Amino acid sequence: MDRFHLMNVFVAVAEEQGFAAAARRLRMSPPSVTRAITALEEHLNVKLLNRTTRYVRTSDSGQRYLEDARRILAEVESADEAAAGINAEPQGHLAVTAPALFGRQFITPGIVDYLQRYPNTEVSAVFIDRVVNLLEEGLDVGIRIGELSDSSMRALRVGSVRRIICASPEYLQQHKIPHKPDDLLEHSIIASSAIVGSIDWHLNTTDGKPLRIKPRLTVNTNDAALEAALGGFGITRLLSYQVSQQIASGKLVRLIETYEPAAWPVHIVHREGRYASAKIRTFVDLMAERLRADSSLN
Repeated sequence: MDRFHLMNVFVAVAEEQGFAAAARRLRMSPPSVTRAITALEEHLNVKLLNRTTRYVRTSDSGQRYLEDARRILAEVESADEAAAGINAEPQGHLAVTAPALFGRQFITPGIVDYLQRYPNTEVSAVFIDRVVNLLEEGLDVGIRIGELSDSSMRALRVGSVRRIICASPEYLQQHKIPHKPDDLLEHSIIASSAIVGSIDWHLNTTDGKPLRIKPRLTVNTNDAALEAALGGFGITRLLSYQVSQQIASGKLVRLIETYEPAAWPVHIVHREGRYASAKIRTFVDLMAERLRADSSLN
């Protein structure tokens, strides 16, 4: 029995949530995938997957085994690459995550550059405005904005961003320009729930108290808040990289800069391991170089 093969099949079925999809991914026949899962469950004497005619999901035991299997397979792959040499050509599948707008603006061009440089690689990207657990969701590399709390990850700082309050010139022509935090309470506020503290805006004030705003418009994506501000509806707060082009072109005006809070760091993180695989190492190096060279992040 090839335990590594069975683990690999199980991981594919669990991640694809189906036998047929896993078979396509592994280029195996569906019966072969089914036999592999049956053999693994019989060997472990535990049910790893809950199956119905509509879906396949991991059981509680299966979820724990999935995390261990991912880690073991990653270690095996890393050990193989280390044995092959530090300059081994990157190959295989890489899974990446980043905040939605950041991913579209900065990470996608880097991914395209990476794929063009290394033709034996594949990348899947998850761009979403929430903190993703790399281990639980089977991802290799993540870009995090803000202070890091997970010490089990390797982290490389590549820049910083600020929380910026801004509005369009058209809106400011019709309303009094705010000069201090309390002035914002007299304005139409656009809040994005994708940013931590969408209701309490922490600003650099002498009393240190957050400003409790009452938004007229609350949206769940930063793109929507940006569009509303560009449309002249009101004042919003977004991260500096999200509005750098609009501020540079004069489409948005930066407000009350004196009260902006401290900058947030930007890190590239990846799962801990004895070795950094060639595919991860080269991707991290490439993205670090690109992000550190971008003036909107430094």
